[in-house]
Amino acid sequence: AAVVLLLDAQFAMFWMDGFAAVVLLLDAQFAMFWMDGFAAVVLLLVAQQAYCIGEPVFAVNCGGDAHTDVNGVLYEKDTSSVGTASDFGLSSQIRRVAESDQVLYQTERYHTDTFAYHVPLDENGDYVLILKFSEVYFTSKDQKVFDIFLNDKHLIVRDLDIFDKVGRGVAHDEYIPFSINDGELQVNGQTSPLSLDGKFSIDFVKGYRDNPKINAIAIVRGNLDDVPRLSDWPDPENVDVEEDEGKQPPPGKAKFKKTSGPKASNPYDADESWLLPIFIAIGVFIPTVICLCRL
Repeated sequence: AAVVLLLDAQFAMFWMDGFAAVVLLLDAQFAMFWMDGFAAVVLLLVAQQAYCIGEPVFAVNCGGDAHTDVNGVLYEKDTSSVGTASDFGLSSQIRRVAESDQVLYQTERYHTDTFAYHVPLDENGDYVLILKFSEVYFTSKDQKVFDIFLNDKHLIVRDLDIFDKVGRGVAHDEYIPFSINDGELQVNGQTSPLSLDGKFSIDFVKGYRDNPKINAIAIVRGNLDDVPRLSDWPDPENVDVEEDEGKQPPPGKAKFKKTSGPKASNPYDADESWLLPIFIAIGVFIPTVICLCRL
């Protein structure tokens, strides 16, 4: 017999004959059972990946709705009124990221001028800023290039050309470590004061090549070792960046011809709850078989 305890639909705990086994149900590559001095590793084919991550203190899905990613980070719905919110990317498949998290790279906010997000964060400590991007429109480099500043003073990303970094339809993250100390922001050896209400800005600066944009923003407490990274990606010169051309979008998602337009079908409406019984059945069956074999 096994008692199954579901923890936020991510973990199942089994208590069997005096020992416990914890099984990661979602977003993992392996489930580990430890039984009376030996371990059994079970590959979950339907799962993807799990990471440890520092404490999230700020996250927003720019231009889109709220979304919880595979690491459990809740990205808030974007409520900014500056610039334009676009869901043009919903017509594209985004590579290099879990399918459930593609939405973080499919919606965006852009502006025909410099624009900023203002972050309320005045607690002392070390942090990492994660800026998420994907190029879903241009098909060559030098078409969209812009700089990013922190607190309107510190250049943290120079001449960002997303296509030149990874190609079209590929997730790209920038990781910026910084710290807050007694009302001052410190980054790259430079310091500037927070605003009177304890905020700093993330500034996307208009250049000569198209408009600045951002797909999602997250800030976690800790250092770079506490941040899950995207997998390595080959040089875009060696990748067939046109492979998505002519590909029909997933069912329920509109095919756009402009970078912004009518809202596409909400990708969060998909119901995947039918997978949960399968995960539970797998988790219960395998420990039971192992115990029976030991009798």
